[in-house]
Order: sequence, then structure tokens, then C-alpha cells
Amino acid sequence: MRSALTPIAAATLLALSTSANAADSTEITELKAQLAKQAQQIAELSQAVEATADAVEAKSGSALDKISFGGYGELHYNNLDGQGGASDKKAIDFHRFVMFTGYEFSDKLRFFSELELEHSLAGDGKPGEVELEQAYIEYDVNESYTAKAGLFLLPVGFLNETHEPPTFYGVERNNVEKNIIPTTWWEAGAGVKAKYDNGMSWGGYVHSGLETSSDASFKVRSGRQKVASANAEDLAATFNVKYTGIPGLELGGAVQYQQGITQGADEAGSATLLEVHAAYQVDQFALRALYARWDLSGTGPEAIGADEQTGFYIEPSYRLNESLGLFARYSTWDNAAGDNTDSAYSQYDVGVNWWLHPQVVVKADYQAQDNDNGKDQNGFNLGLGYHF
Repeated sequence: MRSALTPIAAATLLALSTSANAADSTEITELKAQLAKQAQQIAELSQAVEATADAVEAKSGSALDKISFGGYGELHYNNLDGQGGASDKKAIDFHRFVMFTGYEFSDKLRFFSELELEHSLAGDGKPGEVELEQAYIEYDVNESYTAKAGLFLLPVGFLNETHEPPTFYGVERNNVEKNIIPTTWWEAGAGVKAKYDNGMSWGGYVHSGLETSSDASFKVRSGRQKVASANAEDLAATFNVKYTGIPGLELGGAVQYQQGITQGADEAGSATLLEVHAAYQVDQFALRALYARWDLSGTGPEAIGADEQTGFYIEPSYRLNESLGLFARYSTWDNAAGDNTDSAYSQYDVGVNWWLHPQVVVKADYQAQDNDNGKDQNGFNLGLGYHF
């Protein structure tokens, strides 16, 4: 009996052992599978966290890339002796401090602005002003046409749109573009501009206008309202054209018409500006010339000769090297050219620009005036300018 039970017990024990080992093997396999699944989930979660961080960083970086920032400034020293009743001028002035900001909403839509502090200090009884010179939106309709709306500089002359100190000769801006055009001149409105591959470009705009008066002898510069609660009884329209299809050559011009330059007053009527300019550069030699003329209607301007206001200048220059350039300029302007009285102003300038960097310039020039009224200011000017 004992010998019969022994094999049976052995077989039973063997079966039980085999079953236990199989169970243990199954549990281990399942555990390994669970661990592998959890490891995969952790890896996927880590990848998701990294992707989110990269997306946030990329989004933050692209937003910063869409913001543009810049500016320019100029410090002037004037040492002028007055003759014939003109006053002396011995002054140092941080004439302009300007900051640019912009934002690119998309490849086609962008914003640009320009904020300026003039003469370093503004406020009651102070010499300077804080001015919003530009704040506009541009939209590229296609590769050739761009729509524009807001507050912007008018496309007239050389300096009105491009007047950063390293871009022109002379400490002070030339008198023709200052007194006749009158630079710097901005308005609020809308329009469209076009640029073609053959070097032709043009622009057309409807915008706010000037408001001059007999108290200011109808001088156009006094009529700039600077879009500060500007009287908009009579709007204005400007059209400009430019050609740069030949290397070194620029030909341009602009026409502006305003129905009422006194914004409704009876003493003056419409006003029309015609401006043409040319620039040509051959190697180190360059030449600029500009002519501008206003025609004002009405008995008020006609009575004092302000119905015609004109100006012209010519400016040859020679670049000695990348850092030094010499220039000379003759300019004449008259805000009362419509009568027979001697009311013209003339000025000769000679000077040098020294570029410490393409965007930083030191300037020096000498001016000599020959004004019809005999009131002349002669002397020298020094300047430091930059833009970025």
C-alpha cells in the first residue's frame, strides 16, 4: 500500500509545483507588461511637456520678432552773428530725440509709429514739444500695391519722409524744405502707394490739411496743425511719383491740392503745391536739386504777395572715403514772392560730414546769408546725429 501511494504523491506534488511555477511566470510577464506600458506613458508625457514648452518658447520668440524698435537724435551748436538788425545766435540744443516702434501683425499687415521730443524739455513755458509724428497701419494688397491709413509723413521732397541725421548733409535741414514744403509735415488720412520692378513708384492720399492765416502772413509752415484736434473743414489730397530705374538716379515730384488753406475763412481760398526734385550720384560725386512752389488764391494772400511762395536749392557733394564727405549748397526761398517787394532769402552753405559709423555722424558747416531785407545771420554750426 505504501509503495502504491508514493508514486501518486510524487506526481501530485510535481503537478502542483508546475502549476505554481506557471502562475508565477504569468504574473511576472503581466507585471513586466504593465511596467513597459507605464514607461511608454511616461515617455509620451515627457515628450508632450517638451513639445508644449517648445511651442510656448517659439510663440514668445515670434511675438518679439514682430516688434521693431529704433530711433534717431541730433545735438546742435549754432554760433551765428547777426547783421542788419538780425539777432546773434549762440546756442546749444538737443534738437530732436525720436523713438520708433512698430509691430508686424502678419506678412501683409503692419503698424509703425514715431514719437518725438523737440528741444529736450516740454511743458508750460518750456522750449520743446512732445509730438506724435507717425502712427499708421499698412496693408500689402499684393506685391505692388500697399494701402495706408492713420497719421503719416507726406511723400514730398527729399527730407520729409527720410530725415535721419546721417542721411543728409548739413547740421540744420535746408531752408527750402523747411519753409516751403514744409518739413517735417505729417497729416492724418488714407491712401495707396505702388512700386514696380522697373523703378517707378507712386502714391495717392486724402488727408487733413493746413490752416494758415493773415496773422502768420499766410506762411505755409505756420499752417501745420499736426493732427492735434485739427480743423478738418477742408481736406487735402497729395499725389507723388518717383523713378529710380537707373542706378544712381532719382527723379521725383509731388502735387497737393487743398480747397481752403484757412479752413473756411473768407480771406483765402484754395492752395496748390508743386514740388520736383532730382538726385544723381556717380562714384563719389553726388548732386541734389529741388524746386517747390505754392499758389494760394484769395484776396488775403494776394494783398501781401503770399499768393506765390517758392524755393529752390542745389547741393553738390563729394565723398572722400567711407567716413568723410564734403558739400556745398545754395538755397533761396520767398514766402511772399507774389509781389514786387524784395522779400527773398538766400543762403550759402559749405561743410563736412564725418561718419564714425554709417549710422552715426559728426557735422560742421559754415553759412552765409544774403537776404533782401539785409537781416543776415552768418557763422558756423556743429552737430552730432545718429539713428538705429
